Amino acid sequence: MFFCSRLCISGHMGKRGYVYAMASERNGTLYIGVTSDLIKRVWEHKEGCVDGFTKKYGCKLLVWFQAFDDITTAIQHEKAIKKWNRSWKLRRIEGLNPDWRDLWDEITS
Repeated sequence: MFFCSRLCISGHMGKRGYVYAMASERNGTLYIGVTSDLIKRVWEHKEGCVDGFTKKYGCKLLVWFQAFDDITTAIQHEKAIKKWNRSWKLRRIEGLNPDWRDLWDEITS
């Protein structure tokens, strides 16, 4: 499911995993990541708490995410997506978020 309530994201039925995409702007620089705590990790990207790619390139917009029942499956999916060409990643984002809205409010409300 694309949009998910905070309860779904923060629920702890096993160690869930999330693959997500951060962007600098529409069709801008993309970052694909994986985490077991989507809210915390996106907040870290937005606040620039950790030096690295997203801080360097200003990737502060959460434009896509997908939840998985376990972190191992999420990690496998993240590795696969990182190998995709850019046009496939853009189609994935635009298929679910055609306006490139920042999904931060959806995961924190």
